[in-house]
Amino acid sequence: MSKLEGKVALVTGAAAGIGRASALALAREGAAVCVSDINSEGAQATARRIIDEGGRAISVTCDVTRVEDVSALVEATVDAFGGLDAAVNNAGISGYFFQRLHEADDEMFERVLDVNLRGVWRCMKAELNQMLPGGGAIVNIASVAGLIGAPKAADYTASKHAVIGITKSAALDYAKSGIRVNAVCPAYIDTAMVQGAIQGNPAMASIMTRAIPMGRLGQPEEIAEAVVWLCSDAASFVTGHALVLDGGLAAM
Repeated sequence: MSKLEGKVALVTGAAAGIGRASALALAREGAAVCVSDINSEGAQATARRIIDEGGRAISVTCDVTRVEDVSALVEATVDAFGGLDAAVNNAGISGYFFQRLHEADDEMFERVLDVNLRGVWRCMKAELNQMLPGGGAIVNIASVAGLIGAPKAADYTASKHAVIGITKSAALDYAKSGIRVNAVCPAYIDTAMVQGAIQGNPAMASIMTRAIPMGRLGQPEEIAEAVVWLCSDAASFVTGHALVLDGGLAAM
């Protein structure tokens, strides 16, 4: 029996990277998956890949900064598959890189909070409303930067600390309702976001890999495995946890 056979899941930010890998992994474990992203073509490509592999999927264009988009996303999931058992809130942006706080742009700070924090907040509200009273599992994609400081990335760091905070509070609020809420905290993962940070700065790749005791970037599929576990009954006694997947970075 697959870990998520008969379950329904949604994943935001699933056009690429950790979101795509998570959607594919959930589908391979038997879940019907609503694939969402602001990038419609990328979301459709992920959904097609799931279907080509024999799974069930739909794609929904969703801007997590818009309440109406988030509401429509949950409604579309329920309309297509009859419910919602698991949600992966992955949509996020990097913000500014390589700037100290006094140099940073206020508009970018607000944009990062709107996507990374308020986006998770909006998604959780809609997901929780759907999961009550039957139960479910929510996984928020945070970051190791939500647990330690990340130099020259104060906006991103602030948003991910906050994601971990609301994860823990929600876990307490809904524990007796059968809804588990957890976060995963990756370090540098080989995604388009990280490659964008490296582009134009070849030394950055070396800096990132040297920062990780394992000496390499993580792979999206490694994060997806943790997401599947947290969504499954194998993690039935796990809630309010921030699971670190960082190759040892935070242990230093």
